[in-house]
Amino acid sequence: QVQLVESGGGLVQAGGSLRLSCAASGFTFTDYAVGWFRQVPGKERDFVAGATWSGANTDYKWSVKGRFTIARDNAKNAVYLQMNSLKPEDTAIYFCAAGQTVAALKRGQNEVDYWGQGTQVTVSS
Repeated sequence: QVQLVESGGGLVQAGGSLRLSCAASGFTFTDYAVGWFRQVPGKERDFVAGATWSGANTDYKWSVKGRFTIARDNAKNAVYLQMNSLKPEDTAIYFCAAGQTVAALKRGQNEVDYWGQGTQVTVSS
């Protein structure tokens, strides 16, 4: 059974930091690019960050560049999203995802092969 399980969400003040974790199982982790999406009510899931199989190459949504960092630990089948300088507009449910390439993930939610269930991030002003 393929699983991606997110953790680390919560409530944080603007300017603060949060680290999200995603534990993967049930598939060959290193065969996939991984990433993070976020979604607010009434909107589609939006690409936030992605990393290739090794984690050496990453890509980000423009609005989070310089603030968020994606990393993966293949020995632990885990992917992380370090979020710094958080803003109220970062408030969303954050989803871990796996796909064929970072480019595929960046094209949007329809390119995702596997999804986690999401974790809520709320940033107060």
